[in-house]
Amino acid sequence: MSTEGPKVMWINHLALLPGDPSVTTSFNATSSGVGSGLSGLIIQSNTVGDTAPGGGNKVVETALEIPPKYKVKSVRVCYELSNDTSFISQVRLAQVKDPPSSAIVLLDDPQNLTDKGPLCVNSQSTSIDPGNGPLLLSLRVNFGQTSDKIVIRGLGLLVS
Repeated sequence: MSTEGPKVMWINHLALLPGDPSVTTSFNATSSGVGSGLSGLIIQSNTVGDTAPGGGNKVVETALEIPPKYKVKSVRVCYELSNDTSFISQVRLAQVKDPPSSAIVLLDDPQNLTDKGPLCVNSQSTSIDPGNGPLLLSLRVNFGQTSDKIVIRGLGLLVS
């Protein structure tokens, strides 16, 4: 029996797509305009709050491909904020059903990531078998000002 803890499987954080037209993502290889560290995926919104103008949540999301022998134990988000009035308000993992017209939420972590950072934070613990269907990772974002930026510097899954 192995006593080894979860390992981090880093995923492409630049692949996060906006889930609503009010949210934009961009990348600048020299500077994100936030802090002085690595650049990353820059998330902005032209409206305030965490609800999209057309309804639903403001999110950025990506599909995940995970080898079937692994179980997802947690999500690691490495981020930095330009202002703590704008933040990540939820980390969600959902399993897409077949046919893919719906998904079952398996992790819904509502902790507000409001520390300006830069830092990495793990979501609540879970145990998700990716062999049961494709996974969709969503980060719900909340903007206090339209000039604010949320920068994702790294995104990983803790797997075992």
